[in-house]
Amino acid sequence: MLSPDVIVAGLVAGSMYGLLALGYHITYIVSGTVNFSQGASLMLGAVCGYLLHVRLGLPLAVAAVGAVAICAVMGLLIHRLIVAPFSRNGSIAWLMSTIAFGIILENTVMLVFGKEARNMPSALPETPLRWFGTGIYPIELLIPAVGLLCAVGLTLFLRRTLHGKALLAAAQNRDAALLQGIAVPRLVALAYMVSTALAGVAGLLIAPKTNVYAGMGVLFGLKAFAVAIIGGIDSAAGVMVAGLVYGLIEAVIAASLPSAYREIIGFGLVILVLAIKPEGLFGRRAAVKV
Repeated sequence: MLSPDVIVAGLVAGSMYGLLALGYHITYIVSGTVNFSQGASLMLGAVCGYLLHVRLGLPLAVAAVGAVAICAVMGLLIHRLIVAPFSRNGSIAWLMSTIAFGIILENTVMLVFGKEARNMPSALPETPLRWFGTGIYPIELLIPAVGLLCAVGLTLFLRRTLHGKALLAAAQNRDAALLQGIAVPRLVALAYMVSTALAGVAGLLIAPKTNVYAGMGVLFGLKAFAVAIIGGIDSAAGVMVAGLVYGLIEAVIAASLPSAYREIIGFGLVILVLAIKPEGLFGRRAAVKV
């Protein structure tokens, strides 16, 4: 039987993977592109939150809103300067350009912010709650809750708002959406802003647990893309469920086997899923006209 601390640790990590994977999902369904600097966006959210709250002394809520807003603006810049110049010409060079931008952003932060990990204070009590004889910190309960709320919020945004419905229309048929007067390039830019904002939220949530440093988002971003592939990158529910399951599997492996097995089994699972279901567990197989 799994202990409560293993379950909570898995849900915490899985929520982070799911949030980042949702970012990959929303840009992919609208534009067919993804932002491979998503891990760097997570780091940016954490660093900006730290600077605004600890260095400038702003209230944590204000600092969090400011950090997420900065990440959203960064998403707009990534789309306009890093992705759009290549994707509009049918080139896949955006793949390398987003990877390169993530490396540039990480090293720029390292130069300005420093290499040392900084402690991000939490607004929640530091005293653990007792649950079935195990101490669970409040932040560990907040992270999965916020992750699920973001997933539900994104779903409601896509299905209940005008901009969300326009995004879905552009995802289903880009040319038809253009003919209906929908400004598809603006929607793609909006998708990138939402994507990096989700990454910023993930960075703010995980910062009190992992500390804040320039390289904190690298592995998160890589695993989140693996989660998006496993769940089916065209399914919002699929990537979130895959994130939670992946996090739980990692936690179980870490609790019972040496740490090296966590990555071996985790990424081995990605290869297995791709071999059996290339479209992912919850993804839709593309229709082929003959």
